[in-house]
Amino acid sequence: MSISTIQPALITAVLPDSIGAEIGFAAGDRIVAINGQRPRDLIDYQFLCADEFLSLEVLDAAGHPHQVEIEKDYDDTLGLEFATALFDSLIQCNNHCPFCFIDQKPPGLRSSLYLKDDDYRLSFLYGSYLTLTNLPPAEWQRIEALRLSPLYVSVHATDPQVRSCLLQNPRAGNILEQLEWFQNRRLQIHAQVVVCPGINDGAILNQTLQDLAQFHRQPTPAVASVAIVPVGLTRFRPPEDLLVPVTSSQARAVIAAVQELQATFQVELGTIFAWLADEWFLLAGQQLPPASHYEDYPQIDNGVGSIRQFLEQFNQAAPQLPSQLALPQRLTWVVGNSVEQVFQPILHRLNQVQGLTVKMAALRSDYWGQKMTVTGLLTGQDLLRGLQGQSLGDALLLPTVMCKFGTTQLLDDMTLEELSAHLDIPIIQVGSGAEDLVKGCLGNQSEAIGKSEADGRKDRGTEFI
Repeated sequence: MSISTIQPALITAVLPDSIGAEIGFAAGDRIVAINGQRPRDLIDYQFLCADEFLSLEVLDAAGHPHQVEIEKDYDDTLGLEFATALFDSLIQCNNHCPFCFIDQKPPGLRSSLYLKDDDYRLSFLYGSYLTLTNLPPAEWQRIEALRLSPLYVSVHATDPQVRSCLLQNPRAGNILEQLEWFQNRRLQIHAQVVVCPGINDGAILNQTLQDLAQFHRQPTPAVASVAIVPVGLTRFRPPEDLLVPVTSSQARAVIAAVQELQATFQVELGTIFAWLADEWFLLAGQQLPPASHYEDYPQIDNGVGSIRQFLEQFNQAAPQLPSQLALPQRLTWVVGNSVEQVFQPILHRLNQVQGLTVKMAALRSDYWGQKMTVTGLLTGQDLLRGLQGQSLGDALLLPTVMCKFGTTQLLDDMTLEELSAHLDIPIIQVGSGAEDLVKGCLGNQSEAIGKSEADGRKDRGTEFI
C-alpha cells in the first residue's frame, strides 16, 4: 500500500476522562503519525499506541500542525474514536457472485451501500466476511506478522470448480490451499457457506462441510466454526443469474442433511462445528434448536442462534415487567415477517402487563420483493406501505437494526424523523437485545423520535404500580 494513499486519521469523539481528553484532543483533530509511522488503519493505530512513550504528529481542526508527547502505561488507550477504521483505501471485491446482495440493489441509494468490501482488516475488526481472492502477497504477510486472527471467510464450496463458478473468479478455486496456509501458521477463520439450490447444496455441501471439518482437528483449529446460510434474493437481481430461492422442502432437506453431519462432528470433534442459520428453521416451519445447541454462539452475527438468544434474553428480562402500568400505553412493535410466529410468546407476555397493549406489525419487504423478510431489511417504503392507515397506538417500537449504525437513516435513506412525520406517530428505537425491548415498552415517550410539545399527545412516565 502506497503511503500516499494514507490520510490522517480523523477524530470524531474523545471519551471523557481519557488520556486524549486530558491532553485536549477534540473532534476534528487528525493524527498524521505515531512515533514516526503513519497508521493505515485502526490495527496500526492500536499496535503503535501500545508503546509507553508516544510522539504524535497532529493536525488540529483548523489544519495547524502540532507535536504531542505522551507517556503512559503499556495497556492504556488514548480514548479516541475515528470516522473510519481505514485511513487508506478500502480493499474491494473483484468477484462477481450472482447472489451478492450489493449487485441486487437498485440504483439511487447512498453510495456506501454499493461498496464491495473484501477487506481483511474489516473482517478482523468487525467480523465481516471476505473471500481471500483479493489479497496481494504483502497483505498475506501482514496478516501473518500481526497475527490477525480470527478472520471471517466466505467459503461457499471447497470444490475448486464450484467455488470458481460461484465467485466467477478462476482464483477462487484454491481455497483449500489457503486454509492450509492458516493452519500452518496457527491462525483461525470462521467460515460461511451461502447455499444456492442446485449449485452448492446436496453432495457439494456435504463435501464442503467434511473438508472444512478436517481443519478443525488441530490443537489450534484453522476453521473454528461454519455458518450455513440460505441464499437471499431480491427483485433487483440480474434475470440471467439462474438462482432460485430456497423452498420449504429444500430447507427441510438441508436441515436433515446438516443435522446428520452435526451428530458426527459432535462425536469426532467434540463440537457441533457447523451451524444452520435461523432462517432455515423459519423457512421449514420447524422449531429452533435449544440454547445449548449453539454452544458459545460463535456465529451469532451471521444469524446463527440470534433468535434463540433473543428469546432466552427476554425470559431473563421479563421479571422486570411490572404487573400494571400507572398510565395505559398502546404500542406497535415492528418486525420482519420471518419472526412473526417465533416471537408470539414475547408478545403474549408483554400483553399480560395490565395497561400495556403491544401489537406486532410483522411486515414483508415489497421493496426487495421478498415474501419472507428479516427485520434488518425493512425499508422506509416498506414501513409506510405496511403501517399507513392502521391504528398504531401511542408510539412505534422500531429495532435499531433497520438503521445505518449510529443514525436514524433507513436502508432506502428515509429517516425515522420523516417516517414519524408521515405516520404522525412518535418512534421509539429499541436496540438488539431483549432488555432493550422491555425498556422500550416501559420507557418515557418524551425521548421518542418525532415527539413534540405541540403534537397533543400525553407523555407517558416511567412510574409503575
